[in-house]
Amino acid sequence: MAKLHDLCEKYFGSRNFYEVLEIPKTASDKEVKKAYHKLSLLVHPDRVAENKKEEATEKFQVLGFIHSILSDTEKRKIYDETGQYDEESEEVAMRNWADYWRTLFKEVTIEDINKYEKDYKGSETEIKDLKRAYTDSKGDMDYILEAVPFTNCDEEPRLHAIIQKLIEDGEVPEYKAFTNENEKKKARRKRKWAKEAAEAERLEKQMKLENDENNKSKNKDDLALAIQNRNRERAGQAENFFDSLIEKYAKKAEKPAKKKNSSAKKKKKT
Repeated sequence: MAKLHDLCEKYFGSRNFYEVLEIPKTASDKEVKKAYHKLSLLVHPDRVAENKKEEATEKFQVLGFIHSILSDTEKRKIYDETGQYDEESEEVAMRNWADYWRTLFKEVTIEDINKYEKDYKGSETEIKDLKRAYTDSKGDMDYILEAVPFTNCDEEPRLHAIIQKLIEDGEVPEYKAFTNENEKKKARRKRKWAKEAAEAERLEKQMKLENDENNKSKNKDDLALAIQNRNRERAGQAENFFDSLIEKYAKKAEKPAKKKNSSAKKKKKT
């Protein structure tokens, strides 16, 4: 992995850890954890197609590394005073960031996802994500729908209106790929999205039947992993497959890990 500061700037537009998490330097431990949770959900590797998994994994690792520094009193103090951090430590090299994530957060329920989606849409965070996706793709709506969470073809009129206002206000440049998009390209996108939605519905029903047959009160499988495996079987079809199911996304519940003492920090994690 490249230097952490370089990756922060590449993916999040800043070399400052607090700016990456979109929190002030005075943020409490609770605020740091909440910000990390929000951003890591958006870049989680299980949410993307295989051809984008490497980049998503790197983003996920960056956020995990930042959180591990800012959530540790001693490491945060050193970073605040000097801007330095121990990137070459054995602990960092051995850490499994997915396992680290799972030890921090409770079960993510359907209600949690629905509430998060409701709060996200129309928020400053969504507008920031739209601006970045629009400028990165030079106005390619296909890319925008893939890059911005909780979006689909039904959301296009709303997203188009937001971006058009950003153009009129001079916050983003005007790209012909957006303002004069080819009608055939729009039609292809809608057909593709309809096909993916139908496949998502089929998989949802299939998994419900499997759960009913097993007569389980709780689904112990990680839904994101199940979707990932099925995507591999389908050889890359439906690139936004997980996004179409995110309203039904759930993860195995685990209690937050207790803080370890200074001697335990040097222990290898696998």
